[in-house]
Amino acid sequence: MVTAAVAVAAVGTVAGLVSALDADRGGGDEARPTVSPVPSRVPLPAVPSATRRAADSPSPSRSSARPKPSKRAATRPAPVTRTPAPTGLYRYGGSQVLDWVRSHPSDPRRPLIESRIAARPAGVWFADFTPDTIASRVRAVTSGAARAGRVPVVVAYAIPQRDCGGASDGGAPDIGAYDDWIDRFAAGLGSREVIVILEPDALSETECLSDGRRADRYAALARAGRVMKAADPRARVYYDAGHSDWNPAGTQAARLRAAGAASGASSDGIFTNVSNFNRTPDEIAYARQVLAAMGGPSGLGAVVDTSRNGNGAPADGAWCDPDGRELGQAPTLRTGESGIDAYLWVKLPGESDGCKGSPGTFTPDYAYELAD
Repeated sequence: MVTAAVAVAAVGTVAGLVSALDADRGGGDEARPTVSPVPSRVPLPAVPSATRRAADSPSPSRSSARPKPSKRAATRPAPVTRTPAPTGLYRYGGSQVLDWVRSHPSDPRRPLIESRIAARPAGVWFADFTPDTIASRVRAVTSGAARAGRVPVVVAYAIPQRDCGGASDGGAPDIGAYDDWIDRFAAGLGSREVIVILEPDALSETECLSDGRRADRYAALARAGRVMKAADPRARVYYDAGHSDWNPAGTQAARLRAAGAASGASSDGIFTNVSNFNRTPDEIAYARQVLAAMGGPSGLGAVVDTSRNGNGAPADGAWCDPDGRELGQAPTLRTGESGIDAYLWVKLPGESDGCKGSPGTFTPDYAYELAD
């Protein structure tokens, strides 16, 4: 089954990221959201039940811009480092869900969405190709997290021919432009711990590329990891492993090796299930298979996107805002699972894949459905 991370869409992403320049409006480990309201037909429950509240309670977690790195610095190996972590993940204050919560104080869906989604830390996507502002926008997130003593999760999503022309089409116009964008992205990472989710789907979906362009993509991704870890040695960079219902573990591992993910100079490991719905145990088993097949330093690990996998994937394989899904495990850097570094909300629940709302935009009815 081929399902892309899909539809973060520039329109929604830009709205959230431009507000990053407001820095940490809601720093720490919090969150809130905005989109035009959808009228409710009947009163809705305002707070979660005691049973679900206990199940969804946050798990404890571990956790200044630098000049743009030179090309020479980008080629020096950087060791895998495991330094003492801050106390938790960072809840960015400029998310769409927080904007919506602030703008709809009387909406009957608000208490549930606020407590179950907006209160959780989530990834911040950088999906629009805007080289002149990317460093300052990444820096706005990482500096806010540094002030709060938290670990931010940032998503680099601008590879050329992104999504093979699908719903999330876009990115840099060519590999040279992408390399420059990565240099600038890395300049915003600062000097503290940050988790980088590097290009969802970029290694899972390569069928649209010629052999030459596929090789260029692998080289660009390997370089991207080196640049980020040279700019910030405490950055933790994770590469695309797709998910357990996509490519076989051996196939994905070969692509990951070609893209530098087995090298400690580029990589801290892999991510799975971004914007998908597969159950966490299935993703853990798959991630371990991929890591074993990939080889590399023993310290390489995996992170799993648990944002919408509480009820597993639909039986028919639907990927675009499917009905009947639920929120998954709360984000944490303490998973209790060997080799699994984190459960993250990379895809923010309620941001549509393009069926229940415009791609990448916060859709309150969908968010409420996931949270209820």
